[in-house]
Amino acid sequence: MTLCLSEADIRSVLPMADLIGAMEAALAAFSSGQVVQPVRPVVEMGEAAFFAAMPGFVRHPAVLGAKLVAVIGANQARGLPTHRASILLLDPETGALIALMDGRLITEMRTAAVSAVSAKYMARGDAGVLAILGSGVQARSHLAALTLWRTFAEVRVWSPTPDHLRQFAAESAVPVRACLSAAEAVRGADVVVLATASNTPVVEDGWVAPGAHVVSIGACRPNQREMDPALVARARVVVDSRASAFQESGDIVMGLGECRFATGHVAAELGEVISGGVPGRTSESEITVFKSLGLAVEDLAAASLAYRLASQQGKGIRIDLGG
Repeated sequence: MTLCLSEADIRSVLPMADLIGAMEAALAAFSSGQVVQPVRPVVEMGEAAFFAAMPGFVRHPAVLGAKLVAVIGANQARGLPTHRASILLLDPETGALIALMDGRLITEMRTAAVSAVSAKYMARGDAGVLAILGSGVQARSHLAALTLWRTFAEVRVWSPTPDHLRQFAAESAVPVRACLSAAEAVRGADVVVLATASNTPVVEDGWVAPGAHVVSIGACRPNQREMDPALVARARVVVDSRASAFQESGDIVMGLGECRFATGHVAAELGEVISGGVPGRTSESEITVFKSLGLAVEDLAAASLAYRLASQQGKGIRIDLGG
Protein backbone atom coordinates (compact mmCIF):
# COMPACT_ATOMS: atom_id res chain seq x y z
CA MET A 1 0.00 0.00 0.00
CA THR A 2 1.22 3.48 -0.91
CA LEU A 3 0.65 6.32 1.55
CA CYS A 4 -0.44 9.52 -0.20
CA LEU A 5 0.09 12.80 1.65
CA SER A 6 -1.36 16.14 0.60
CA GLU A 7 0.16 19.52 1.41
CA ALA A 8 -2.34 19.82 4.27
CA ASP A 9 -1.19 16.46 5.64
CA ILE A 10 2.44 17.57 5.48
CA ARG A 11 1.63 20.84 7.23
CA SER A 12 -0.19 19.04 10.04
CA VAL A 13 2.59 16.57 10.88
CA LEU A 14 5.94 18.22 10.07
CA PRO A 15 7.35 20.49 12.83
CA MET A 16 10.00 23.00 11.77
CA ALA A 17 12.07 22.36 14.90
CA ASP A 18 12.34 18.64 14.09
CA LEU A 19 13.03 19.41 10.45
CA ILE A 20 16.00 21.63 11.33
CA GLY A 21 17.57 18.71 13.20
CA ALA A 22 16.87 16.36 10.30
CA MET A 23 18.53 18.75 7.82
CA GLU A 24 21.62 19.04 10.01
CA ALA A 25 21.99 15.25 10.05
CA ALA A 26 21.25 14.94 6.31
CA LEU A 27 23.88 17.50 5.28
CA ALA A 28 26.51 15.86 7.49
CA ALA A 29 25.68 12.50 5.90
CA PHE A 30 25.93 13.98 2.40
CA SER A 31 29.37 15.50 2.94
CA SER A 32 30.68 12.33 4.61
CA GLY A 33 29.86 10.19 1.57
CA GLN A 34 26.79 8.45 2.97
CA VAL A 35 24.52 9.70 0.17
CA VAL A 36 24.39 8.71 -3.49
CA GLN A 37 22.85 11.41 -5.68
CA PRO A 38 23.70 13.07 -9.00
CA VAL A 39 23.62 16.77 -9.70
CA ARG A 40 20.01 17.17 -10.76
CA PRO A 41 19.36 16.88 -14.49
CA VAL A 42 17.35 19.85 -15.73
CA VAL A 43 15.06 20.12 -18.74
CA GLU A 44 14.80 23.73 -19.90
CA MET A 45 11.25 24.54 -21.02
CA GLY A 46 11.60 28.17 -22.02
CA GLU A 47 12.20 31.47 -20.29
CA ALA A 48 11.87 31.09 -16.48
CA ALA A 49 10.58 27.53 -16.82
CA PHE A 50 12.34 24.24 -16.19
CA PHE A 51 11.75 20.71 -14.94
CA ALA A 52 14.23 18.83 -12.72
CA ALA A 53 14.55 15.33 -11.29
CA MET A 54 16.27 14.87 -7.92
CA PRO A 55 16.84 11.18 -7.12
CA GLY A 56 18.89 9.95 -4.18
CA PHE A 57 19.80 7.11 -1.85
CA VAL A 58 20.82 7.56 1.80
CA ARG A 59 22.82 4.59 3.03
CA HIS A 60 22.03 4.77 6.76
CA PRO A 61 19.31 4.80 7.79
CA ALA A 62 18.34 3.69 4.30
CA VAL A 63 16.09 6.07 2.36
CA LEU A 64 15.45 5.83 -1.39
CA GLY A 65 13.39 8.15 -3.54
CA ALA A 66 13.19 11.19 -5.75
CA LYS A 67 11.66 14.61 -6.07
CA LEU A 68 10.23 15.84 -9.37
CA VAL A 69 9.99 19.63 -9.54
CA ALA A 70 8.71 22.08 -12.13
CA VAL A 71 9.56 25.77 -11.81
CA ILE A 72 7.20 27.91 -13.89
CA GLY A 73 7.86 31.64 -13.52
CA ALA A 74 4.65 32.56 -15.36
CA ASN A 75 2.62 30.99 -12.55
CA GLN A 76 3.17 34.11 -10.46
CA ALA A 77 0.95 36.12 -12.81
CA ARG A 78 -1.63 33.32 -12.66
CA GLY A 79 -1.76 33.46 -8.87
CA LEU A 80 -0.26 29.97 -8.67
CA PRO A 81 2.91 28.69 -6.95
CA THR A 82 5.98 29.07 -9.15
CA HIS A 83 7.40 25.83 -7.72
CA ARG A 84 5.43 22.59 -8.03
CA ALA A 85 6.88 19.34 -6.74
CA SER A 86 6.07 15.73 -5.90
CA ILE A 87 8.19 13.37 -3.81
CA LEU A 88 8.28 9.58 -4.11
CA LEU A 89 9.68 7.31 -1.39
CA LEU A 90 10.60 3.72 -2.29
CA ASP A 91 11.31 0.72 -0.10
CA PRO A 92 15.14 0.48 -0.25
CA GLU A 93 14.99 -3.32 -0.17
CA THR A 94 12.26 -4.04 -2.70
CA GLY A 95 11.88 -0.82 -4.71
CA ALA A 96 8.15 -0.72 -3.96
CA LEU A 97 6.53 2.72 -3.88
CA ILE A 98 5.72 3.32 -0.20
CA ALA A 99 4.77 7.01 -0.30
CA LEU A 100 3.75 9.73 -2.72
CA MET A 101 3.49 13.22 -1.33
CA ASP A 102 3.17 16.83 -2.29
CA GLY A 103 6.64 18.38 -2.36
CA ARG A 104 5.89 22.09 -2.54
CA LEU A 105 5.63 22.65 1.20
CA ILE A 106 8.50 20.27 1.93
CA THR A 107 10.70 22.27 -0.46
CA GLU A 108 9.66 25.51 1.21
CA MET A 109 10.25 24.21 4.74
CA ARG A 110 13.47 22.25 4.20
CA THR A 111 15.06 25.23 2.42
CA ALA A 112 14.42 27.43 5.45
CA ALA A 113 15.51 24.70 7.85
CA VAL A 114 18.85 24.36 6.02
CA SER A 115 19.31 28.13 6.18
CA ALA A 116 18.75 27.99 9.95
CA VAL A 117 21.44 25.30 10.18
CA SER A 118 23.82 27.55 8.23
CA ALA A 119 23.14 30.41 10.65
CA LYS A 120 23.79 28.12 13.63
CA TYR A 121 27.26 27.27 12.34
CA MET A 122 28.23 30.41 10.41
CA ALA A 123 26.58 33.47 11.98
CA ARG A 124 28.18 35.33 14.88
CA GLY A 125 27.13 34.21 18.32
CA ASP A 126 25.76 37.68 19.13
CA ALA A 127 23.74 38.10 15.92
CA GLY A 128 20.76 40.26 16.81
CA VAL A 129 19.40 41.81 13.60
CA LEU A 130 17.78 39.74 10.84
CA ALA A 131 17.09 41.17 7.37
CA ILE A 132 14.91 39.37 4.84
CA LEU A 133 14.67 40.50 1.24
CA GLY A 134 11.41 39.16 -0.14
CA SER A 135 7.88 38.65 1.15
CA GLY A 136 6.76 35.35 -0.39
CA VAL A 137 6.56 31.81 0.92
CA GLN A 138 10.32 31.48 1.39
CA ALA A 139 10.49 34.74 3.33
CA ARG A 140 7.74 33.51 5.65
CA SER A 141 9.29 30.11 6.10
CA HIS A 142 12.73 31.60 6.78
CA LEU A 143 11.30 33.92 9.39
CA ALA A 144 9.73 30.92 11.14
CA ALA A 145 12.90 28.81 10.99
CA LEU A 146 15.40 31.50 11.95
CA THR A 147 13.35 32.76 14.88
CA LEU A 148 13.31 29.20 16.22
CA TRP A 149 17.11 29.30 16.16
CA ARG A 150 17.45 32.78 17.68
CA THR A 151 15.33 35.54 19.21
CA PHE A 152 16.32 38.61 17.23
CA ALA A 153 16.25 42.11 18.67
CA GLU A 154 15.05 43.38 15.29
CA VAL A 155 13.66 41.82 12.13
CA ARG A 156 13.69 43.92 8.96
CA VAL A 157 11.89 43.02 5.75
CA TRP A 158 11.95 44.55 2.30
CA SER A 159 10.06 43.47 -0.79
CA PRO A 160 9.99 44.77 -4.36
CA THR A 161 6.19 44.46 -4.10
CA PRO A 162 4.90 47.02 -1.54
CA ASP A 163 1.46 45.39 -1.16
CA HIS A 164 3.06 42.05 -0.35
CA LEU A 165 5.40 43.73 2.12
CA ARG A 166 2.49 45.34 3.97
CA GLN A 167 0.65 42.03 4.11
CA PHE A 168 3.77 40.22 5.33
CA ALA A 169 4.28 42.74 8.13
CA ALA A 170 0.62 42.62 9.14
CA GLU A 171 0.48 38.82 9.28
CA SER A 172 3.89 38.19 10.86
CA ALA A 173 3.92 36.25 14.13
CA VAL A 174 6.82 38.42 15.34
CA PRO A 175 7.22 42.21 15.05
CA VAL A 176 8.94 43.20 11.80
CA ARG A 177 10.13 46.53 10.45
CA ALA A 178 9.01 47.12 6.88
CA CYS A 179 11.85 48.86 5.04
CA LEU A 180 11.58 51.22 2.08
CA SER A 181 14.64 49.80 0.33
CA ALA A 182 16.82 46.71 0.28
CA ALA A 183 19.76 48.84 1.42
CA GLU A 184 17.83 50.02 4.48
CA ALA A 185 17.09 46.43 5.44
CA VAL A 186 20.61 45.12 4.91
CA ARG A 187 22.82 47.86 6.36
CA GLY A 188 23.95 46.81 9.84
CA ALA A 189 22.11 43.46 9.76
CA ASP A 190 23.83 40.40 11.24
CA VAL A 191 21.94 37.78 9.21
CA VAL A 192 20.70 38.57 5.69
CA VAL A 193 18.35 36.25 3.79
CA LEU A 194 17.90 36.71 0.04
CA ALA A 195 14.43 35.31 -0.68
CA THR A 196 13.37 37.08 -3.85
CA ALA A 197 12.84 35.60 -7.30
CA SER A 198 15.38 37.97 -8.87
CA ASN A 199 17.91 36.65 -11.34
CA THR A 200 20.11 39.74 -10.95
CA PRO A 201 21.83 41.03 -7.78
CA VAL A 202 19.50 42.29 -5.06
CA VAL A 203 22.23 43.06 -2.52
CA GLU A 204 25.28 45.28 -2.98
CA ASP A 205 28.64 44.58 -1.45
CA GLY A 206 28.83 47.94 0.30
CA TRP A 207 25.60 47.36 2.21
CA VAL A 208 26.83 44.26 4.03
CA ALA A 209 28.38 44.90 7.43
CA PRO A 210 31.54 43.19 8.70
CA GLY A 211 30.67 39.94 10.48
CA ALA A 212 27.34 39.48 8.67
CA HIS A 213 26.08 36.10 7.50
CA VAL A 214 24.33 36.11 4.10
CA VAL A 215 22.02 33.27 3.04
CA SER A 216 21.42 33.04 -0.72
CA ILE A 217 18.62 30.66 -1.75
CA GLY A 218 17.76 31.85 -5.26
CA ALA A 219 19.55 32.15 -8.61
CA CYS A 220 19.82 28.39 -9.09
CA ARG A 221 20.86 28.41 -12.75
CA PRO A 222 24.38 29.11 -14.07
CA ASN A 223 23.28 32.29 -15.86
CA GLN A 224 21.61 33.82 -12.78
CA ARG A 225 23.10 35.65 -9.81
CA GLU A 226 21.44 37.38 -6.86
CA MET A 227 24.55 38.70 -5.05
CA ASP A 228 26.94 41.47 -6.00
CA PRO A 229 29.94 39.55 -7.35
CA ALA A 230 32.25 41.73 -5.23
CA LEU A 231 30.45 40.44 -2.12
CA VAL A 232 30.92 36.81 -3.16
CA ALA A 233 34.59 37.48 -3.89
CA ARG A 234 35.37 38.93 -0.46
CA ALA A 235 33.21 36.61 1.65
CA ARG A 236 33.89 33.18 3.11
CA VAL A 237 31.68 31.01 0.90
CA VAL A 238 30.12 27.72 2.02
CA VAL A 239 27.78 25.69 -0.21
CA ASP A 240 25.46 22.74 0.26
CA SER A 241 27.24 20.81 -2.52
CA ARG A 242 30.43 21.69 -4.37
CA ALA A 243 29.36 19.64 -7.40
CA SER A 244 26.05 21.48 -7.60
CA ALA A 245 27.56 24.91 -6.95
CA PHE A 246 30.17 24.57 -9.70
CA GLN A 247 27.47 23.50 -12.17
CA GLU A 248 24.29 25.33 -11.16
CA SER A 249 25.03 28.49 -9.17
CA GLY A 250 25.50 31.57 -11.30
CA ASP A 251 26.94 33.42 -8.31
CA ILE A 252 29.76 30.86 -8.33
CA VAL A 253 29.93 29.88 -12.02
CA MET A 254 30.02 33.45 -13.34
CA GLY A 255 32.47 34.54 -10.65
CA LEU A 256 34.82 31.76 -11.73
CA GLY A 257 34.35 32.64 -15.39
CA GLU A 258 35.18 36.29 -14.64
CA CYS A 259 38.35 35.21 -12.75
CA ARG A 260 37.13 36.88 -9.57
CA PHE A 261 38.21 33.80 -7.61
CA ALA A 262 39.31 30.19 -8.08
CA THR A 263 37.45 27.00 -7.12
CA GLY A 264 39.26 26.98 -3.77
CA HIS A 265 37.32 30.13 -2.82
CA VAL A 266 34.47 27.79 -1.88
CA ALA A 267 35.71 27.03 1.62
CA ALA A 268 33.52 24.05 2.43
CA GLU A 269 30.23 22.25 2.16
CA LEU A 270 27.91 22.95 5.06
CA GLY A 271 28.02 19.27 5.99
CA GLU A 272 31.80 19.56 6.50
CA VAL A 273 31.24 22.51 8.81
CA ILE A 274 28.58 20.60 10.78
CA SER A 275 30.96 17.66 11.22
CA GLY A 276 33.65 19.96 12.57
CA GLY A 277 36.16 19.44 9.77
CA VAL A 278 36.08 23.07 8.59
CA PRO A 279 35.14 26.22 10.54
CA GLY A 280 32.04 28.11 9.47
CA ARG A 281 33.79 31.43 10.10
CA THR A 282 37.35 32.33 11.02
CA SER A 283 36.80 35.72 12.72
CA GLU A 284 34.06 37.90 14.15
CA SER A 285 34.53 40.46 11.36
CA GLU A 286 34.47 37.97 8.49
CA ILE A 287 31.49 38.08 6.12
CA THR A 288 30.14 34.61 5.48
CA VAL A 289 27.91 33.47 2.61
CA PHE A 290 25.92 30.26 2.45
CA LYS A 291 24.87 29.44 -1.11
CA SER A 292 21.92 27.04 -0.98
CA LEU A 293 20.82 25.24 -4.13
CA GLY A 294 18.75 22.45 -2.55
CA LEU A 295 19.71 18.78 -2.51
CA ALA A 296 17.79 15.56 -3.02
CA VAL A 297 19.01 14.32 0.37
CA GLU A 298 17.24 17.26 2.03
CA ASP A 299 13.96 16.38 0.34
CA LEU A 300 14.34 12.67 1.13
CA ALA A 301 15.16 13.32 4.79
CA ALA A 302 12.18 15.66 5.13
CA ALA A 303 9.86 13.27 3.28
CA SER A 304 11.04 10.33 5.38
CA LEU A 305 10.31 12.29 8.56
CA ALA A 306 6.87 13.30 7.26
CA TYR A 307 6.12 9.69 6.25
CA ARG A 308 7.07 8.36 9.68
CA LEU A 309 5.05 10.99 11.57
CA ALA A 310 2.03 10.67 9.26
CA SER A 311 2.04 6.89 9.67
CA GLN A 312 2.12 7.26 13.44
CA GLN A 313 -0.72 9.80 13.42
CA GLY A 314 -2.91 8.07 10.84
CA LYS A 315 -2.70 10.91 8.31
CA GLY A 316 -3.10 10.61 4.55
CA ILE A 317 -4.78 7.92 2.47
CA ARG A 318 -3.43 4.53 1.42
CA ILE A 319 -3.82 3.29 -2.16
CA ASP A 320 -3.15 -0.16 -3.53
CA LEU A 321 -1.24 0.36 -6.76
CA GLY A 322 -0.50 -3.33 -7.17
CA GLY A 323 2.91 -4.80 -7.80
